Amino acid sequence: MDLSPFETDNSVSCRLASQIPEVCRTEDCCLGIDEAGRGPVLGPMVYGICFCPVSKKEDLKELKVADSKTLTEAERENLFEKLDEAKSYVGWALEILSPNTISGSMLQRSKYNLNALSHDTAIGLVQYALDSGVQLKEVFVDTVGPAEKYEEKLSQKFPGITVTVRPKADSLFPIVSAASICAKVARDRIVKGWNFAEDLGEVDTDYGSGYPNDPKTKAWLLKYLDPVFGYTQFVRFSWSTAQSLMDSKAVTVHWDDDEEDGEKAAQRQNNRSMLSYFTASAGGNNQNATHRSHRFFTDRSLKRLNTL
Repeated sequence: MDLSPFETDNSVSCRLASQIPEVCRTEDCCLGIDEAGRGPVLGPMVYGICFCPVSKKEDLKELKVADSKTLTEAERENLFEKLDEAKSYVGWALEILSPNTISGSMLQRSKYNLNALSHDTAIGLVQYALDSGVQLKEVFVDTVGPAEKYEEKLSQKFPGITVTVRPKADSLFPIVSAASICAKVARDRIVKGWNFAEDLGEVDTDYGSGYPNDPKTKAWLLKYLDPVFGYTQFVRFSWSTAQSLMDSKAVTVHWDDDEEDGEKAAQRQNNRSMLSYFTASAGGNNQNATHRSHRFFTDRSLKRLNTL
């Protein structure tokens, strides 16, 4: 599994895929969908699909694939190698959703929640398989939200394909277990080898499981919280764990697009509004005597202009 396309720029999402087995272009196929890393506050969420001919379902069972959450890391790696060795009839694809993508989606003006993001990612991967020539007849999905509604949504999107959506599908259908293993192996490797774009020096990589209730994860979040800039791109800053720490430990900032008037609200909180740094001082050309310009401006003989 070559993760370099994502590792080159882990601030954006990325799709990776195996070669499409020729038999999957000519025979009826089944496809499983599952994800890894939905809950953690650290690292990406990875959606995976795995597909093979319906006639090869029993062969897949013989590989003894199982729900990735019940396996050790070594067992997952071993099973992924077996899936890779079966590339004559097994194919896979991954959508790696970066922490930036997740947080940006959840915090944008028109809210795009995690369930909607998950549904659209799964739909995109099924469409990718179809566009690649895979002859899909059956799709099995580990549910996100109410299973019946999700199944109906996918069935309408892909008429002619039998869609089965179930809770814990990764423990019920081997093809979903295979997708789960692909997704989990990719996420584990990405998190373990995360390339920090920020200059943090020697980074402590003992951040635990990445889940908010893990003491190691909490300690790491406290250690690497910048009081002004918050967190690195490794952290999902939309998660309540990260937001609570920033609210309590970081510098208070009041944004002028908040519901109440920015300047007055900032004054009430003993704080300066962000807008105050960009507005001209009162009194025309006579600059506030108590205000001292930063050396950057004085060294370059730069002065504030009120008019052009």
